[in-house]
Amino acid sequence: MRTTSAPPSAVEFEAERPRLFGIAYRMLGSAAEAEDAVQDAYLRWHAADRSYIDAPGPWLAKVLTNLCLNRLTSARVRREEYVGPWLPEPVRTDAGALGPLETAEQREAVSMAVLVLMERLSPPERAAVVLRDAFEYSHREIAEVLDVSEAAARQTYRRAKQHLADGRARFEAPVAPRTDLLATFLAAAAEGALDKLESLLAEDAVTWADGGGKVRSATRPVTGRSNVARFVIGLFTRFVEGVEIAFTEVNGDAAVLGWENGRLIGAASVDIGPDGLVTGVRIIRNPDKLAFLENQSQDLSQNA
Repeated sequence: MRTTSAPPSAVEFEAERPRLFGIAYRMLGSAAEAEDAVQDAYLRWHAADRSYIDAPGPWLAKVLTNLCLNRLTSARVRREEYVGPWLPEPVRTDAGALGPLETAEQREAVSMAVLVLMERLSPPERAAVVLRDAFEYSHREIAEVLDVSEAAARQTYRRAKQHLADGRARFEAPVAPRTDLLATFLAAAAEGALDKLESLLAEDAVTWADGGGKVRSATRPVTGRSNVARFVIGLFTRFVEGVEIAFTEVNGDAAVLGWENGRLIGAASVDIGPDGLVTGVRIIRNPDKLAFLENQSQDLSQNA
């Protein structure tokens, strides 16, 4: 019986695919767009003259980064027209989808809070931070990817880190998934225990609900301890009936998923301040943004 095997070029690419997806997701904040960018990189790789390529990894990283830089330019226009708050697409990280998350810094880099802050950066700044912090590229290697001098790459990285530091006072880097705290928060909401829920919230807490105009959702952030508590209780009361609740790890921290008739209808996580109080609640209900997470969860359940 005749057997066929994948060509060497495809084998080489598949070995790089997880790292490429990790780069693309961190840059784009979208799992679906990251998959498309990786596929575009494969098409470039498939058509390339390999005699001019010293090593697949660096060549593919440069191609992919430039594809992401182009996508970010058009993404900014779409996000300016986005209905309501924009949040990144959630990704389960308990099975290594975004690479190792063994340190607080690695978890912080894929957290919802940092990915939202990354929106403040220019496309080259995002690339510099992702390549340096998540994949330990040297400034020389980043310069080669961005086609700039090493000095310019260093400056781009420093500027990006300063922008991120300016917006990080409200939360601490997650050190491990905090399921217990999230479960306590959720239980208070389920009980309608307003005083208990308020005791878990920082005075200037904020809730962002991303429905993308696809489902009914708050189109502006809800701010203030009392307002956030009332909003969360109201949301939980309206949608809890018939919904199966499950806890998992999303973007390096604890998250709660809501399932209805086998479909994922929501994902939520919280930001925690240095004092242990909840500073932010992020709720994703846009079905387009839940598709990747739903498929991930179903695949992991089947393979368990």
